[in-house]
Amino acid sequence: MLKVIMYTTGTCPYCQAARQLLKTKGITFTEIDVHSVERRVEMVNRSGRRTVPQIFFGNWHVGGYDDLAQLDAEGAIMEMLNPRFAS
Repeated sequence: MLKVIMYTTGTCPYCQAARQLLKTKGITFTEIDVHSVERRVEMVNRSGRRTVPQIFFGNWHVGGYDDLAQLDAEGAIMEMLNPRFAS
């Protein structure tokens, strides 16, 4: 399974929803808090976006919570975590 990384803040409701969705699916993830300037710059450089959450499956940028929820609605989260889809 690909490593899941999520850039977040502690107070973001979309971050909380993404956390819950991943936990419900039994998916472990690494959370990176972007309160520090360095981490926020890292997130923007990596995703091209300034909002949280920003979610990555391996090197693939899933996007934010809405994108993750769409993958879930399509039943594709577990399939996309398969290393054969890594780019």
